[in-house]
Amino acid sequence: MDAETRFELIAGVGEEIVTKAELRELVETKEKITAYDGFEPSGLAHLPVGVFRPLLLRDLMKAGVHFKLLLADTFAWINNKLCGDLEKIRKCGEYFVEVWKAAGVDMNKVEVIWHKEFFDDPEYWKKVILIAKNHTIQRGLRALTIAGRVGKLSNPTAFLFYPSMQCADIFQLDVDICQLGLDQRKVNMLAREIADKLKWRKPVIVSHHMLMGLQGPKKTEGFDKNEKIDKEISSKMSKSKPDSAIFVHDSYEEIVRKLKKAYCPARVVEDNPVLEYVKHIIFRAFSDFKVERPPKYGGDSIYGSYEEVEKDYKEGKLHPLDLKMAVASYLEGLIKPIREHFEKNRKAKELYEFIKSVEITR
Repeated sequence: MDAETRFELIAGVGEEIVTKAELRELVETKEKITAYDGFEPSGLAHLPVGVFRPLLLRDLMKAGVHFKLLLADTFAWINNKLCGDLEKIRKCGEYFVEVWKAAGVDMNKVEVIWHKEFFDDPEYWKKVILIAKNHTIQRGLRALTIAGRVGKLSNPTAFLFYPSMQCADIFQLDVDICQLGLDQRKVNMLAREIADKLKWRKPVIVSHHMLMGLQGPKKTEGFDKNEKIDKEISSKMSKSKPDSAIFVHDSYEEIVRKLKKAYCPARVVEDNPVLEYVKHIIFRAFSDFKVERPPKYGGDSIYGSYEEVEKDYKEGKLHPLDLKMAVASYLEGLIKPIREHFEKNRKAKELYEFIKSVEITR
């Protein structure tokens, strides 16, 4: 594959790239490019992790990127996920690997790393301390938004380690690209600053879009100085609000129920979560998008691009309910194989039942 095609595939995954020039140089000069993303294992998998993320990964792997998945078990422990029970957190990590398998990711081509391996390595902690010596407490507090926390002096002291640790992960993993969500940009930018100070290899940042929750746009919560980015992070789909999220275990009926209630004003395309799913999921997974309607309401429409869908919706030629029902059908097509895997595969089913029980009792 030529360098330009590789560049387009990798760049197509990112909503923000720091910097495009560095990414282009990377694909032109390096055959084996390594990228990573990390997850705190907790709760059940929803659309962003179980469907959207595997689609992004497909394009990265097509571009020949070697991908490292960091299961951040010790971060989840620090962040009090699943009541800080490391054994339960590890089980949840296994569950997420099973989700990606069911979504069609060839896990033989993904390097899975548990963060506990770093946690037990003295060399890792040397990096953490070196990084902490080279940024301020104020910088660390600002970066705490990466953990979904606002930097407050009332927080446990352990939270202060979080940004320096995640920054150290990048150098411990020895990656070329940080391919995380836009909500992680602060620590990735910190890593670039640290790399300059310590003369370490500077990572390229390819930040992917944060899918909006079904509730629509929310009031900004101070995650970023950039108002657009702040709104995107503040409005992202959250597992902690089940009715604002679609999960990989939801039945078709449940998907329809949730989408019918979703924020989707007629003719409004800005901050419309249903249209977002068309743009970021459906047109990444499929070549076209079909909306089925009775002849008296205009008959079926087949769209070859997101722009065509947006135009018709803005002009009132596409009704919100027709859009929602079409999106439900396509999401069901992507979710059904994952849902059935957890119904039929014994190991997957046991993990799912375990995570469900933890979610109910915590």
